[in-house]
Amino acid sequence: VQTEEVENYPGALEGDTGPAIIDRMVAQTKKFGVEKVSDEITEVQLVGKTKVLKAKGGEYRAKSVIIATGAEPRFLGCPGEKEFIGKGVSYCATCDGAFFEGLDIFVIGGGDTAVEEAMFLTKFGRKVYVVHRRDELRAAKSIQEKAFKNEKIEFIWDSVVEEIKGDGLVNEIVLKNKKTGELTNYKAEDGMLGVFIFVGYTPFTKLFEGKLDLERSYIKTDENMKTKIPGVFAAGDVRVKDLRQVVTATADGAIAAVQAEKYLEDLE
Repeated sequence: VQTEEVENYPGALEGDTGPAIIDRMVAQTKKFGVEKVSDEITEVQLVGKTKVLKAKGGEYRAKSVIIATGAEPRFLGCPGEKEFIGKGVSYCATCDGAFFEGLDIFVIGGGDTAVEEAMFLTKFGRKVYVVHRRDELRAAKSIQEKAFKNEKIEFIWDSVVEEIKGDGLVNEIVLKNKKTGELTNYKAEDGMLGVFIFVGYTPFTKLFEGKLDLERSYIKTDENMKTKIPGVFAAGDVRVKDLRQVVTATADGAIAAVQAEKYLEDLE
């Protein structure tokens, strides 16, 4: 929804934004008589042949449910972060890395994802700085070894982001050393720099706690998007998976829809 430009989705046109692609998808569903309802679900009863969804605007009953509530990146919470999302701040290297060709890139985080994405971003950035709040990485040793050997990666230890600054686009990042309290300003040499944040994701699954099998708060499914409850499926970023992109979410949705149709046919 917040993506300023989409390059990693088949058929996306130059300049396509996340909202623009969503609008086209919604328009396409109207041809098939899909009813769109805006409401907030507050409680779910998923066991049994009839699934009950209680919402602020009423109650919905269905024989099958596909959960696609998604997930959002964990935010740092520093000044400037949300202001510059899509304008230098990103949470997806494969989505946005190419926009920072030849520029300095700062990667925030020290886990597997952060370090792997930092290595990927060396394909584009002039220099990639990995900023970690501790004095050693949490990533697997094998991943660390590859990163330490990469001459385009530099590590900034014991540091957190104090502020992200810019004039329309990010052109400065302020880091604070946790041990000394010292502030260091890094300014873009070419008018812009990239800040990629990888400190985890938060799936929207609170509604399903104690009702579905969860792993690190993500919904567990099989390859056909089936959960442990017959007639209940999950698709997209909300489920346990390795790659979270629009193209994998839509694929999940297609599988879930076909499986839901088969489930309904078997009920008859």
